[in-house]
Amino acid sequence: MTAPRPIVKYAVEAIGTFFLVFTVGAAVGSGSPLAPLGIGAVLMVMIYAGGHLSGGHYNPAVTMAVLVRRRITIHEAAGYWGAQLGAGLLAAVVVRTVIDPAHAAVGATMMLRGRTELAAFVVELLFTFALCYVVLNVATSKDHPDNSFYGLAIGFTVVAGAVAVGAISGGAFNPAVSLGAAVMGMFAWSTLWVYLVAQVLAGIAAGAMFLALNPADR
Repeated sequence: MTAPRPIVKYAVEAIGTFFLVFTVGAAVGSGSPLAPLGIGAVLMVMIYAGGHLSGGHYNPAVTMAVLVRRRITIHEAAGYWGAQLGAGLLAAVVVRTVIDPAHAAVGATMMLRGRTELAAFVVELLFTFALCYVVLNVATSKDHPDNSFYGLAIGFTVVAGAVAVGAISGGAFNPAVSLGAAVMGMFAWSTLWVYLVAQVLAGIAAGAMFLALNPADR
């Protein structure tokens, strides 16, 4: 099978990230009690839809982990990051258009101060690491070349994280989601760095951990 052209990979990453961020904004903004399940489900189906073309990252932290794991070049990673962050911003703008602020179920911006700032950093670090670690093991390991469970495993990692720590940090686990959430007014711009630093560090750590635990899988 011929490898997809870079433009195809970037388009797939943009589509998947768009629907992920849009689902986050629409589900949370409308106050759906099933928001964690909906978010995990859309990630799962988008991974099944585009995983064979781009790898189905839809998350700059995952791309960072795959880069550290040496399954993507820095040039490709830069293209992925551009597509993911651009799609996240576009999705946020669309959410602001379709969700009436006057009737939004969740209108307050999550503020982090002192201990809550540290708590948010820790839980974003932990669950972003878990997400990246799961992706590397189920979607890039040579021990699972043709498995059919990778999308479900990745999607339910997000569901578990959102249920467990969503009330602490908002449960982003993804720089594109974090940036989109700031545009949608869910996260404060002044504390956006907490999410981005934790998530990037988690991606690097997950990639390094995979290499340490799987030295023969290069």
